[in-house]
Amino acid sequence: MNKPITIIAELGINHNGDMSIVKDLIDLAKQCGCDLVKFQKRDINKVYTQEFLDKPRESPWGDTQRDQKEGLELSFENYQEIDNYCEKIGIEWFASAWDLNSQEFLNQFDCKYNKIASALIVHEDLLKMVAKQKQHTFISTGMSSYKDIDNAVKIFREENCSFELMHTVSTYPMKDEDANLKVIDVLRKKYNCKVGYSGHEVGLAVSYAAAAMGISSLERHITLDRSMYGSDQSASIEPNGLRQLVMTVRKIEKAMGDGIKRVIDEELPIAEKLRAHINFDEP
Repeated sequence: MNKPITIIAELGINHNGDMSIVKDLIDLAKQCGCDLVKFQKRDINKVYTQEFLDKPRESPWGDTQRDQKEGLELSFENYQEIDNYCEKIGIEWFASAWDLNSQEFLNQFDCKYNKIASALIVHEDLLKMVAKQKQHTFISTGMSSYKDIDNAVKIFREENCSFELMHTVSTYPMKDEDANLKVIDVLRKKYNCKVGYSGHEVGLAVSYAAAAMGISSLERHITLDRSMYGSDQSASIEPNGLRQLVMTVRKIEKAMGDGIKRVIDEELPIAEKLRAHINFDEP
């Protein structure tokens, strides 16, 4: 039987820089049966240009892009608190770094996993830095060509770092008709590796379909309320949806079975009853 799907609750930036929301989201993930919680880490001076950061943008933190971006970032002390809190309640956390400085920042913590976001699969220096750490890495493939994926796989295999690809479509929210889930099988055969699914759709049906295709991991953004401030909220799952997702994915795993055709014991008396009218001795 296949190993259970690793269910990742992506907190991303849906916490809005508020540690009380961070803890509520971690609690939600734990209570619903998720395996991991994930964050995003950026050095905004590396990820964005000065010109962009100076542009106007109204937000709860001020009236510039810099104010908004800084408001969403968590500090070293915040991550220490997250680390302690996750250990206390018994759930692992990790994060996707959006630049080299952020990966070095995350290396201060004893996370067991790394993540390459779709936007960063073309960042060769980051790929090499992460691969050298030899921690299992989830590599999202949104916005990427086979050439991009080839290069990432090559780097991780050269460093003998375990990884799995994640089929992703990087629209927020993603339209169901754009999901193209058959790519999951294509990636699995082409690269001979585990393949997960990172979804940005509204609803749960596409994630259920992905679960039935033998994915190794399933990542969805979570939120306390989709009406909250934030660009990722609309593509996120609220508490009731997350509970439904985890419960149904675990049912799907059981229902998929092992592919061996057999007559189960409970079928035998039913077969005897329903076939009683058949004379098997007739020529």
